[in-house]
Amino acid sequence: MKLKSYSAHTHQGPHLQINEDDVEIDLINQLYLIFDGFGGSAIGDACVQEIKQTIKTFYTKIGGDPDATLPFFFSHKYLLEGNALINAMVYAHEQLKNKNIKLEMNERGGASCIAVSQSENILTVVGTGNCAGFLYRNGHISEVMGPDNMELLGQDEYLKHFLSLPMSGFGLFDDLHFKASEVRIKEDDILILLTDGVYSRLSPDEIKFILDRKRPSDGQKVKELFSLANSRGNMDNQSTILLQY
Repeated sequence: MKLKSYSAHTHQGPHLQINEDDVEIDLINQLYLIFDGFGGSAIGDACVQEIKQTIKTFYTKIGGDPDATLPFFFSHKYLLEGNALINAMVYAHEQLKNKNIKLEMNERGGASCIAVSQSENILTVVGTGNCAGFLYRNGHISEVMGPDNMELLGQDEYLKHFLSLPMSGFGLFDDLHFKASEVRIKEDDILILLTDGVYSRLSPDEIKFILDRKRPSDGQKVKELFSLANSRGNMDNQSTILLQY
């Protein structure tokens, strides 16, 4: 399945001076990454760059190679590319964990992430921490990767932006806690990935409403998502990847 177009945007948001978010589009290896770093200035943003580079380097060495060694994880449930992606993420977590152990608590950093690999018409979507992914198909929107945060502990959906504390992520615990799923994509599908600076202030129906519109470009739709979240009080970094098939 060919990717027709994409849009990837990241911004520090209306209040912060440092952007700990990041996005990565690797068209050659069909690898798409979105990050929400934490730890503070010169910590979270630096962690994201290290994690991103480690995942890309590890994945491109073994993704698509049937004879590759998968040292950390293997499941018959997932395609080779999915297993390779999970191994790359676990390796990045191990590298960061070993680095964090040597640092004082206030010097440690980490990140939430959704990583997507593609093999023909199958996407493997792997998430850890506080990012969200949605599939838009035939006028309907569905969640394909929910955030792992404290949202389910809340009593009111309008409080969810106060509950977007990641309960997993790179660098947090001994093991990398992640969720993975495979999605068979069809022509005209849209996969959209968002950090909590966007999704936590919006409902799925509001995201759908913006995606429904035919006239704005993909980039303009992303900017409208940012603007709507900011109009409701967002102060966080913001990132979105939009993949149009």
